Order: sequence, then structure tokens, then C-alpha cells
Amino acid sequence: MKRITTLILALLLLSLPHFARAAGDDSWNLVKKAGTLAIGLDDSFPPMGFRQADNKLVGFDIDAAEELGHRLGIKISWQPTAWDGVILALDAKKFDCIWNGMTITPEREQQVLFTKPYIMDGQIVVVKMDSTVKTLKDLGKQVIGVQKGSSAVEAVKKLPVAPSDVKEYDANPKAFLDLDSGRLAAVVIDNVSGRYFVSTNPGKYKILPHFITKEPFGVGFRKADAALRDMVQKTLNQMVADGTMKKISVKWFGEDITNPKKW
Repeated sequence: MKRITTLILALLLLSLPHFARAAGDDSWNLVKKAGTLAIGLDDSFPPMGFRQADNKLVGFDIDAAEELGHRLGIKISWQPTAWDGVILALDAKKFDCIWNGMTITPEREQQVLFTKPYIMDGQIVVVKMDSTVKTLKDLGKQVIGVQKGSSAVEAVKKLPVAPSDVKEYDANPKAFLDLDSGRLAAVVIDNVSGRYFVSTNPGKYKILPHFITKEPFGVGFRKADAALRDMVQKTLNQMVADGTMKKISVKWFGEDITNPKKW
């Protein structure tokens, strides 16, 4: 009996290196060996990632990921995919991560391994530059515009004082036309889209202080790919520390929205 037990223990010890390797996380090493990081995205989400008239892919996330690839010595391969199936596509290994203004939610955290937030999205309020509306409380008894079916519809209900009316539009640009004409006092819109719109119309609009709601963006990976996530996080940290993320943010938003102190 003692001999059998000793034999079993010996076999287990011999097999430990194999099991250790099997349980190991080679996600970063595999990407490094391939020389390519494949990223899934919806390529119609300005200003995070979208197509120009010449079909060139541009945006905040595009610039940030390309810089990260340069620092890690790897190429970035962009893989456009339907957003409603993006997590399933990630799990099916059609790409290595999702980098496209993906909101970190408790539900998604059950399925996806996220980096720390790199931008804080959420709902904000945009008014005309000469508006007498200065704070969220000033929106009481005002007419506000939102995009139909967007998060702004629910966010308006969280304002400290209820507006007199909320008008819904098929698209945000239509709401801004009514803001320009004076038919609206404000437009409630998500942070990245709103700031991009404001930055491309300098001197025309301003953003009220404070978010109505907060929705952090993170880069998403498969649950097992902690090594790859950690390498991306480490590089993002360096890009924040040396001012690169700030530079990219100013390019797309006219200001730095990557600084957690401002969230």
C-alpha cells in the first residue's frame, strides 16, 4: 500500500509542470509572437472609431490603440463587427479585445475582463454659449432635447429639477438645430459625442458642469486573458503619465477627458 501511494505521488509530481503550463496565461506571449493585436469594434461610432469619406478608419480609440501597438512593437488589426454580438465574437476568438468606447457595467464584468476606465462617458448637458442656464438646477421648467432611444431619455429623469418638456429626436444633430433656433434650452447627450460636437463647433456651445450619469469606458478582454489585459493596462498607464492620452483627447474633444481627477 505504501509502495502504491509513493508511486501515485511520484506520478503526480511528474505531471505538475504539465498542468502548470496548461493553466498558464500565454495571452500576451501569443499576441507578441503573432506580432498583431486584433481589435473588435463598431466602426460607426464617432469620435471613438468611425469611417471618413475616404473610408479611412479614424477616432480617439484608433489613435490610442495604434500608439499602444507602436510602443509594444506590434501591429493593430481592426475587426469591424456588429455591436450586439461583439462579446460573443470576442469569446469565439475572432479578435483579442474590444476597444471601442465600451461601457463597463456589472453585467459585462461577468463576461469580460476590463482595463481600468480610460475615459468617463455618461450624460451631459450642452447649451448655447450665451445661455443663461448655468447649472443643472437651472434646467427646471425648461424645454430639453434628447435622442430617441438613447440613455439621455432616462438621464433627464435624474435632473435635480424636472424640465417643463422633453422633446425626442431621431438624431442628435436635429436636436442641435432646435437648440440653435431657440426652441430648446439644452440638449442632453452622451459625454464623448457631446464634447466632440462642441469641439467641432468652436465658440457656439458650452457644457454645463457635472455629469447627470457616469458610464466609464474600458478595453475588454476574454476572462482568461489577464496577461494581455495587464500589458495593455501597463502601456496605457505610461501613455497617461507622459501626456500622450491627453494629447489624443485634445485632438478629438478639444480638452483632456482622460484625467480621472476631472470625472
